[in-house]
Amino acid sequence: MLATGAAAACAGALPLAAFAQAGIVKIILPNATGSGVDAITRAAQPALAKALNASVVIDNQPGAGGLVGLQALARSAPDGNTLSVVSNNVVIFPSVLKSMPVDMPGDFTPIAVVGSTPMVLVVNPSKVTATNSRDFIAQLKANPGTYNFGSGGNGTILHLASEMYLDEAGAKARHIPYRGVGPMVTDLMGGQIDFAAVALPSVQGQVKAGTLRALGMFTAQRTPAAPDIPTLAEQGLPNFNVEAWFGVIGPKKLPAVQVKKIHEALVTAFADAAVKDAMAKQGNTIAISSTEQAQANFRSELARYAALVRKLGLEPQ
Repeated sequence: MLATGAAAACAGALPLAAFAQAGIVKIILPNATGSGVDAITRAAQPALAKALNASVVIDNQPGAGGLVGLQALARSAPDGNTLSVVSNNVVIFPSVLKSMPVDMPGDFTPIAVVGSTPMVLVVNPSKVTATNSRDFIAQLKANPGTYNFGSGGNGTILHLASEMYLDEAGAKARHIPYRGVGPMVTDLMGGQIDFAAVALPSVQGQVKAGTLRALGMFTAQRTPAAPDIPTLAEQGLPNFNVEAWFGVIGPKKLPAVQVKKIHEALVTAFADAAVKDAMAKQGNTIAISSTEQAQANFRSELARYAALVRKLGLEPQ
C-alpha cells in the first residue's frame, strides 16, 4: 500500500516510479474469504485505495494455514506493489512446523501492527447442548476425546486458542485442521465438527441467526460488538485471555521511503470514519504501531509462541 500518482507529485514527496507505473497495490491475504483478516481488509479497502491514490486489489491465497500466501509475498519484488495483511499465525508457524518454506521475519518487512480482533468460542447447537463454557467443559470432561474442533489450519492462532482453552479447562478434544476459516465454519454449521475458536467478525451473522451458539469471548473484557457474550474468564477460567492481532508486512528489503509512505497511508485509512465504524461493529481495536514497534513485536511474539507451544506439548508437524 503505497502513496503514488498525485500524492507522489506533491511537493516534498519522493517519486516511486515502479508503483506509479502500475497504479495497483495487491494485498495478498494468506487466509480464505470469510476470515477475520479478510473482513478487516475488505472493510478498509476503499479508504486504503483513496489514501494510496491507487487501485487496491485483494488476493486471497489460503492454503497450508497461510504459508501459500506468505510464499507468494516473499517472492514479490520490494517495490511497494505487493503487501500482505497477516495475523499471529505468521509468528506461530516456526514453532509448530518441522520445516518452514520462508524465514519469519527475515523474508519480510514488518510495517505496522494495526490492531486486534476478538475471538469467540462457538459450537454447533445441534451437537452441543451446553449454553455456557462451564457446562461445555463438564461435557468435554465427561466425554474425553468424543468432541472435535476445527481451525483454519495447523498452528494458526485459532488452533492455538482452542488448545489453550482445553489446556486451561483440563479437557481433551480432537483437532480437525481446514484449508481456511470459511470451509471450517461451513462444516461447523453442518455438524461435521463440534466447536471452534473463531474471530468474531467471521461468525457474527451465524451467531445472530442461531446457526452457531457463542459460549464465550477469549478477550479479557466483553466486546462492545457483542456485549451479551460473556468472557471465558467470567466463566471459571480466571485471567484467560487470548488476543488475535493483525498487521501489515511487505517483502524483504522494502526501501525505507516506501515503508514510511505505506505506514502513513495505513494511519490515514484507519482514521476514516467509515472504516472506524466498520471496525467497531466487528469488535476490532485499532492501535497502529510504529514500524520499529512492529519489528520488535514480531521478534518478541516469535519467542512467546515458541514457549507456549512447548507448554502445550504440541509436536511440530
